[in-house]
Amino acid sequence: MKIFTIGFTKKNAEQFFTKLAASGATRLVDVRLNNVSQLAGFAKKTDLRYFCQAICRMEYLHLPELAPTADILTDYKKNQGDWEVYQNKFLTLMAQRKIEQIDRKIIDGGCLLCSEDTPHHCHRRLVAEYFAQKWGGVEVRHL
Repeated sequence: MKIFTIGFTKKNAEQFFTKLAASGATRLVDVRLNNVSQLAGFAKKTDLRYFCQAICRMEYLHLPELAPTADILTDYKKNQGDWEVYQNKFLTLMAQRKIEQIDRKIIDGGCLLCSEDTPHHCHRRLVAEYFAQKWGGVEVRHL
């Protein structure tokens, strides 16, 4: 099984869709809680659905159950929270939600999308690593 990840921040549309199209991913799996913000530019839900199909010939899915809660996000982003605290809260949330029960076919070959430009302090990496730990045999590739 292969899981890709990508963030849209610090990328223009050409860079983003070129990377995505060349990756070999079969679908874009949006793991953001809020995917309709005007700040998202080309990465708003309805635009992404169209662009993924038209440019990359892949489907677009929004799975907010793979996103942190608004409270967890606020504590970390707006209140300059500690990454370790954020990470632990989100790992606990994923375990409580039992996200490993999601249909693997949805994730296999999918590219997890969030806003962060790199995976280092990003929940998409945590989701991919969680699946890898729970399922085994998972290769994670950050675009």
